[in-house]
Amino acid sequence: MHAPDLFLTRAAECETMAKIAREADSRAVWTRMAQRWHQCAATEIKASLGAAARQDGDHHRRSSRFEAP
Repeated sequence: MHAPDLFLTRAAECETMAKIAREADSRAVWTRMAQRWHQCAATEIKASLGAAARQDGDHHRRSSRFEAP
């Protein structure tokens, strides 16, 4: 499973637990955990997009070196 998908799955599980928690303190903990999993997913997605953009940029630079003048 792709890391962001796993993180989002964990966030959904925490959100479910927050909904069924009886005590306010428990709901708050589960909600914070869900938020952290969402942050992890967003960070991973951002890193993946950045890496893809760098690779795309490298590809364009390499291909332009081999073009005839």
